[in-house]
Amino acid sequence: MPSTEQILGVRFFNGTVDEAVEVMSSAGGLLAVPAAPALVKICHDEDYRRAVTSADMAIADSGAMVLLWKILTRRRVERISGLKFLKRLVARLTSHLNERVLWIVPSESAHEKTIAWLRYSNLTATADFYIAPRYGAQVRDDALVDKIDNHPPAHVVIGIGGGVQEKLGLFLKENLRVRPAIYCIGAALAFLTGDQPSIPMWADRFYLGWLLRSIRQPRVFVPRYLSGFKLARLIARHRDQLPPINDAD
Repeated sequence: MPSTEQILGVRFFNGTVDEAVEVMSSAGGLLAVPAAPALVKICHDEDYRRAVTSADMAIADSGAMVLLWKILTRRRVERISGLKFLKRLVARLTSHLNERVLWIVPSESAHEKTIAWLRYSNLTATADFYIAPRYGAQVRDDALVDKIDNHPPAHVVIGIGGGVQEKLGLFLKENLRVRPAIYCIGAALAFLTGDQPSIPMWADRFYLGWLLRSIRQPRVFVPRYLSGFKLARLIARHRDQLPPINDAD
């Protein structure tokens, strides 16, 4: 049984990235990759809260959360960024070319860039694509469920915005007749395909991806990461327990 560390009611995988990729690839289910700004949403967004707490696996993408947890509890949780996980998953797929992958992207531009990247990685033969619509507050997509059930992939990679992708992932998990591995991987796919400016692995390794994104697009990312400071108070107050709704103020 893989080791986990519960933080704010979310069970985070506490092993290596290779172990995480192998467990998900073999067992299927829903993977969540909550960053610090998104994790605060568990206090005011009930659908997001249910998605991350219901995930079959969550990985600790947030370097801030990992450091806070170590300082406050003296316990360690393995940090596995979404970018690192996706790179290892792609490496595994190159040796499992019989496993079909459905790539869910947010736009036609992202679709074209993903095709080009997969062609470079020699993974186009087993790739299928779905351009996600703009979802409302309630995330539901019956057309996507039909597409997956009619032509079941082994893997479903969701590369749309954080906070929405987890809700879509849970909707799929609860409504599909099949059980693929569903990865709510977000911006990691855009970094690799060039749909967003890439994050060097040294920056990811030293927890500096947030800084590079803030420098490149300060109006977008500075407010988002500042909201993540609320995470420190939540962890200090609740540790491993799920906070009550409306406790992020």
